[in-house]
Amino acid sequence: MANKLDIIKDGIFKNNPTFVLFLGLCPTLGVTSSAINGFSMGLATLFVLILSNGMISLVKSFIPDKIRIPAYVMIIATLVTLLEMIMKAYFPDIYSVLGIFIPLIVVNCIILGRAESFASKNDFISSILDGIGTGLGFTLSLTGIGIIREILGSGKAFGIVLGHFYNPSLIFILPPGAFLTIGILVALINKFKEKRS
Repeated sequence: MANKLDIIKDGIFKNNPTFVLFLGLCPTLGVTSSAINGFSMGLATLFVLILSNGMISLVKSFIPDKIRIPAYVMIIATLVTLLEMIMKAYFPDIYSVLGIFIPLIVVNCIILGRAESFASKNDFISSILDGIGTGLGFTLSLTGIGIIREILGSGKAFGIVLGHFYNPSLIFILPPGAFLTIGILVALINKFKEKRS
Protein backbone atom coordinates (compact mmCIF):
# COMPACT_ATOMS: atom_id res chain seq x y z
CA MET A 1 0.00 0.00 0.00
CA ALA A 2 2.92 2.35 0.72
CA ASN A 3 3.99 2.05 -2.93
CA LYS A 4 0.49 3.09 -4.06
CA LEU A 5 0.54 6.09 -1.71
CA ASP A 6 3.92 7.08 -3.15
CA ILE A 7 2.24 7.46 -6.55
CA ILE A 8 -0.11 10.09 -5.07
CA LYS A 9 2.68 11.84 -3.13
CA ASP A 10 4.87 11.98 -6.26
CA GLY A 11 2.12 13.80 -8.17
CA ILE A 12 1.71 16.34 -5.40
CA PHE A 13 5.35 16.97 -4.49
CA LYS A 14 8.15 15.26 -6.45
CA ASN A 15 6.50 15.61 -9.89
CA ASN A 16 4.26 18.60 -9.21
CA PRO A 17 3.08 19.72 -12.66
CA THR A 18 3.32 23.46 -11.93
CA PHE A 19 6.34 23.95 -9.69
CA VAL A 20 8.57 21.03 -10.71
CA LEU A 21 7.66 20.00 -14.27
CA PHE A 22 6.39 23.45 -15.39
CA LEU A 23 3.46 21.90 -17.27
CA GLY A 24 0.02 23.42 -17.72
CA LEU A 25 1.29 26.98 -17.33
CA CYS A 26 -1.27 28.42 -19.77
CA PRO A 27 -4.27 27.84 -17.45
CA THR A 28 -2.06 28.56 -14.45
CA LEU A 29 -1.25 32.02 -15.74
CA GLY A 30 -4.71 32.61 -17.16
CA VAL A 31 -7.10 31.68 -14.36
CA THR A 32 -5.29 32.19 -11.06
CA SER A 33 -6.29 35.82 -10.55
CA SER A 34 -8.43 34.52 -7.66
CA ALA A 35 -8.35 31.50 -5.39
CA ILE A 36 -11.78 30.20 -6.46
CA ASN A 37 -10.81 30.34 -10.13
CA GLY A 38 -7.60 28.41 -9.50
CA PHE A 39 -9.41 25.88 -7.33
CA SER A 40 -12.17 25.39 -9.92
CA MET A 41 -9.71 24.91 -12.78
CA GLY A 42 -7.72 22.47 -10.66
CA LEU A 43 -10.83 20.41 -9.89
CA ALA A 44 -11.85 20.36 -13.55
CA THR A 45 -8.38 19.10 -14.52
CA LEU A 46 -8.41 16.58 -11.65
CA PHE A 47 -11.71 15.16 -12.93
CA VAL A 48 -10.36 14.70 -16.45
CA LEU A 49 -7.00 13.33 -15.24
CA ILE A 50 -8.54 10.62 -13.08
CA LEU A 51 -11.02 9.44 -15.71
CA SER A 52 -8.64 9.66 -18.68
CA ASN A 53 -5.84 7.83 -16.85
CA GLY A 54 -8.25 5.08 -15.81
CA MET A 55 -9.81 4.69 -19.26
CA ILE A 56 -6.48 4.74 -21.09
CA SER A 57 -5.01 2.11 -18.77
CA LEU A 58 -8.02 -0.13 -19.55
CA VAL A 59 -7.94 0.21 -23.34
CA LYS A 60 -4.18 0.60 -23.96
CA SER A 61 -3.72 -2.97 -25.18
CA PHE A 62 -6.47 -2.56 -27.81
CA ILE A 63 -5.04 0.61 -29.37
CA PRO A 64 -2.54 0.12 -32.23
CA ASP A 65 0.73 1.92 -31.60
CA LYS A 66 0.39 4.08 -34.76
CA ILE A 67 -2.82 5.73 -33.54
CA ARG A 68 -2.02 5.81 -29.83
CA ILE A 69 -1.85 9.61 -29.40
CA PRO A 70 -4.97 10.39 -31.50
CA ALA A 71 -6.87 7.74 -29.54
CA TYR A 72 -5.78 9.30 -26.24
CA VAL A 73 -6.83 12.74 -27.47
CA MET A 74 -10.27 11.36 -28.43
CA ILE A 75 -10.74 9.87 -24.95
CA ILE A 76 -9.65 13.12 -23.29
CA ALA A 77 -11.82 15.23 -25.64
CA THR A 78 -14.87 13.12 -24.81
CA LEU A 79 -14.30 13.59 -21.09
CA VAL A 80 -13.73 17.34 -21.47
CA THR A 81 -16.95 17.66 -23.49
CA LEU A 82 -18.80 15.83 -20.70
CA LEU A 83 -17.19 18.12 -18.11
CA GLU A 84 -18.09 21.20 -20.15
CA MET A 85 -21.75 20.14 -20.36
CA ILE A 86 -21.89 19.46 -16.60
CA MET A 87 -20.31 22.83 -15.81
CA LYS A 88 -22.65 24.70 -18.17
CA ALA A 89 -25.67 23.02 -16.58
CA TYR A 90 -24.76 23.10 -12.89
CA PHE A 91 -21.98 25.68 -12.46
CA PRO A 92 -22.65 28.39 -15.08
CA ASP A 93 -20.92 31.17 -13.12
CA ILE A 94 -17.67 29.23 -12.81
CA TYR A 95 -17.95 28.06 -16.41
CA SER A 96 -18.30 31.64 -17.65
CA VAL A 97 -15.23 32.75 -15.65
CA LEU A 98 -13.01 29.87 -16.80
CA GLY A 99 -14.31 30.20 -20.37
CA ILE A 100 -11.91 29.00 -23.06
CA PHE A 101 -9.66 27.25 -20.54
CA ILE A 102 -12.19 24.42 -20.07
CA PRO A 103 -12.12 23.21 -23.71
CA LEU A 104 -8.34 23.74 -23.72
CA ILE A 105 -8.02 20.96 -21.12
CA VAL A 106 -8.09 18.63 -24.16
CA VAL A 107 -4.63 19.82 -25.19
CA ASN A 108 -3.27 20.37 -21.68
CA CYS A 109 0.18 18.79 -21.68
CA ILE A 110 -0.33 17.48 -18.13
CA ILE A 111 -3.18 15.21 -19.16
CA LEU A 112 -1.66 13.95 -22.40
CA GLY A 113 1.73 13.61 -20.71
CA ARG A 114 0.34 11.46 -17.89
CA ALA A 115 -1.61 9.37 -20.41
CA GLU A 116 1.53 8.70 -22.43
CA SER A 117 4.10 8.35 -19.65
CA PHE A 118 2.06 6.62 -16.95
CA ALA A 119 -1.44 5.36 -17.82
CA SER A 120 -0.29 3.62 -21.01
CA LYS A 121 2.30 1.63 -19.04
CA ASN A 122 0.58 0.86 -15.73
CA ASP A 123 -2.45 -0.92 -14.30
CA PHE A 124 -5.85 0.66 -13.68
CA ILE A 125 -5.48 1.35 -9.92
CA SER A 126 -1.99 2.85 -10.27
CA SER A 127 -3.21 5.01 -13.16
CA ILE A 128 -6.17 6.28 -11.13
CA LEU A 129 -3.83 7.08 -8.20
CA ASP A 130 -1.46 8.90 -10.57
CA GLY A 131 -4.43 10.96 -11.82
CA ILE A 132 -5.41 11.77 -8.24
CA GLY A 133 -1.86 12.74 -7.22
CA THR A 134 -1.11 14.83 -10.30
CA GLY A 135 -4.57 16.42 -10.19
CA LEU A 136 -4.22 17.28 -6.51
CA GLY A 137 -0.75 18.71 -7.13
CA PHE A 138 -2.14 20.90 -9.91
CA THR A 139 -5.20 21.92 -7.86
CA LEU A 140 -3.13 22.85 -4.80
CA SER A 141 -0.69 24.81 -6.98
CA LEU A 142 -3.41 26.78 -8.76
CA THR A 143 -5.29 27.45 -5.53
CA GLY A 144 -2.12 28.58 -3.75
CA ILE A 145 -1.13 30.89 -6.60
CA GLY A 146 -4.70 32.21 -6.74
CA ILE A 147 -4.80 32.92 -2.99
CA ILE A 148 -1.49 34.80 -3.07
CA ARG A 149 -2.45 36.84 -6.14
CA GLU A 150 -5.92 37.63 -4.77
CA ILE A 151 -4.61 38.71 -1.36
CA LEU A 152 -1.82 40.85 -2.79
CA GLY A 153 -3.91 42.21 -5.67
CA SER A 154 -7.26 42.89 -4.03
CA GLY A 155 -6.95 42.24 -0.28
CA LYS A 156 -9.33 39.25 -0.47
CA ALA A 157 -9.15 35.47 -0.26
CA PHE A 158 -11.89 33.38 -1.89
CA GLY A 159 -13.74 36.67 -2.37
CA ILE A 160 -13.75 37.51 1.36
CA VAL A 161 -12.26 40.88 2.30
CA LEU A 162 -9.41 40.29 4.75
CA GLY A 163 -9.19 43.83 6.04
CA HIS A 164 -7.65 47.09 5.06
CA PHE A 165 -4.20 46.68 6.58
CA TYR A 166 -2.36 47.51 3.33
CA ASN A 167 -2.95 48.87 -0.14
CA PRO A 168 -3.37 46.03 -2.65
CA SER A 169 -1.16 46.14 -5.73
CA LEU A 170 -3.17 45.73 -8.94
CA ILE A 171 -0.23 44.11 -10.73
CA PHE A 172 -0.83 40.85 -8.86
CA ILE A 173 -4.25 40.27 -10.41
CA LEU A 174 -2.96 41.18 -13.87
CA PRO A 175 -0.98 38.69 -16.05
CA PRO A 176 2.47 39.93 -14.92
CA GLY A 177 1.41 39.12 -11.35
CA ALA A 178 1.10 35.45 -12.29
CA PHE A 179 4.69 35.37 -13.55
CA LEU A 180 5.94 37.16 -10.44
CA THR A 181 4.04 34.86 -8.08
CA ILE A 182 5.13 31.66 -9.80
CA GLY A 183 8.74 32.86 -9.98
CA ILE A 184 8.84 33.70 -6.27
CA LEU A 185 7.18 30.41 -5.29
CA VAL A 186 9.54 28.34 -7.45
CA ALA A 187 12.54 30.16 -5.92
CA LEU A 188 11.24 29.46 -2.40
CA ILE A 189 10.57 25.79 -3.20
CA ASN A 190 14.04 25.37 -4.69
CA LYS A 191 15.63 27.05 -1.66
CA PHE A 192 13.68 24.72 0.66
CA LYS A 193 14.79 21.66 -1.36
CA GLU A 194 18.40 22.88 -1.27
CA LYS A 195 18.30 23.17 2.52
CA ARG A 196 16.83 19.67 2.92
CA SER A 197 19.48 17.98 0.75
